[in-house]
Amino acid sequence: MTKLLASLAAFTALTAAASAADLPRRAAPPPVFTPVPVFTWTGAYFGINAGYAFDASDRKTGNTFIVPGGAGGYTVSGAPVAVTFRNRSQDGFSGGGQIGYNYQFTPGSGVVIGFEADAQYLDFGRNRNNAFVAGGVAPGYYVTDPRGLSSLDFFGTVRGRLGYAFDRTLVYGTGGFAYGSGSADRSFGGFRGNDSFRTGWAAGGGIEYALPTDSFLNFFRSSAVTLKVEGLYVNLDRGTRNQGAFVINSATNTPVVYSGVGRRDDQFAVVRAGLNYKFGSY
Repeated sequence: MTKLLASLAAFTALTAAASAADLPRRAAPPPVFTPVPVFTWTGAYFGINAGYAFDASDRKTGNTFIVPGGAGGYTVSGAPVAVTFRNRSQDGFSGGGQIGYNYQFTPGSGVVIGFEADAQYLDFGRNRNNAFVAGGVAPGYYVTDPRGLSSLDFFGTVRGRLGYAFDRTLVYGTGGFAYGSGSADRSFGGFRGNDSFRTGWAAGGGIEYALPTDSFLNFFRSSAVTLKVEGLYVNLDRGTRNQGAFVINSATNTPVVYSGVGRRDDQFAVVRAGLNYKFGSY
C-alpha cells in the first residue's frame, strides 16, 4: 500500500511538471521608445556678427563745390577755387552683437515671428577727405566730403522679423528703426557739429540654420547654436543739419562753409555673418 501511494505521488508530480513545461512563457516587456523632440525656433537668443559695409547712396561722379575767395575768403589766392570730390567708394568693416526673440507657431516647419536689436561698429576708412583742389586752400583750413559717410562710425537697429522655417532652416525678412552717430575726430572725416545722433530705417533679409545641440560651438550649453547670413540696407535721414559743410577750420574743427546741398540721406548696405545662442524650447 505504501509503495502504491508513493508511485501515485511520483506520477502526479511528473504530470504537473510536464503540464507546466507546455505553458507559454511570460512575454518580455515592450521596448521603451523615447520620441525625438521636434525642433522649434521659439526662444530668446544672443550672438555676434561681422561683415562688410559699403555706400549705397545715389551720387553722381565727381561732385564739385566752390570755395569762396575775396576778403575774408578761404583760398591762398583770394579768388574762388573749385574743389572736386571724386566718387570714391566708402566701405569697410562692420561688427557687433545682437539680441532677440523668436516665436514659431508650429514646431518643425511653419511661420516664425520675432524681433531683434543690434549695435554695430563701422569703419568707413581714415582717408576719405582727399579731394582735387584747383588752387590752394588758405592755411588753417581743410576740406571734407559733404557727402560724409566717412564720419559715421556707429549704428544700430531695432527690427521685427517674419520668416518661414523648414525645420532647422529659417528664411526671413526684417525691417524697422535704425540710428547712428558720427565721430568728431577729423581722422574719421568728421567735424564738430557733424557728430549728431541720426535716425532712420533699415530693411533686409537672411537665412539662418540651427546646428545640433551638441555642436562644438555650443560653449554656453544653449538649446541650439544658429548660423546666419544677412543683408541689411540702412537709411539715416540727415535732414538739413549743417547742409553738407565742406570747409573746416583746423584749429576748432568746425565748419565755415557749407555746400548748400540741403536735405540728404546717408545710405549704406551691410552684408554680414552671425552666430547666435538660442535658449528656451528645443
